[in-house]
Amino acid sequence: MIEVYYDGKCGLCSREIGYYKRLTPKTSIVWNDIATHPELLQGTGMSQSDALLYLRVRDDDGAIQTGLDAFLVIWRQFRGWRLLAMLAALPGIYRGVAFAYRKFADQRFKRHAHCQASLQPSAAPARSST
Repeated sequence: MIEVYYDGKCGLCSREIGYYKRLTPKTSIVWNDIATHPELLQGTGMSQSDALLYLRVRDDDGAIQTGLDAFLVIWRQFRGWRLLAMLAALPGIYRGVAFAYRKFADQRFKRHAHCQASLQPSAAPARSST
């Protein structure tokens, strides 16, 4: 079983994850919308802002994969996508695709207000005066 940590408030991210959810995986997948439910990150060692920046997947071995490596784990779960995973993992292709993904993800993170808000320290709860 793998666990996917994705930004459910990002329209593009949600559509892509929705597409994967409609496919039949070879193993079960847990889909964690960490924009709406940051508590799902407890025990992962990831901050919400880190998880919102790049797609993250906990693979079958329990290791956290990031960015293109996370996509490779996901793609390997679906019959029609395994070839893409093999091609994207080739050294010359991997480097270029990983670079393009990081650039895209960095820009996406900067444009979304909820991503930027995740960088701010949580405000302390107000105390009532009695």
